[in-house]
Amino acid sequence: MKLGIILEEEEDGTYSVHCPALKGCHSQGKNREEALKNIQDAIDLYLEVSREMAEKAAKGQPKSTLVEIAV
Repeated sequence: MKLGIILEEEEDGTYSVHCPALKGCHSQGKNREEALKNIQDAIDLYLEVSREMAEKAAKGQPKSTLVEIAV
């Protein structure tokens, strides 16, 4: 899976970054490299929590099955 991100340099020289495809997935860093690493970590956690929520929702529905697809 590939996701687009938006990386912006702030007035103080730090960077903020967010992933528009994942609502609320934001991070920052002291420099460009740190910001990119931090958004990767944020995306990984976002997707992990989303999967856990999907698993929980599927368990609550007796006729539901969680199926993974590649995107």
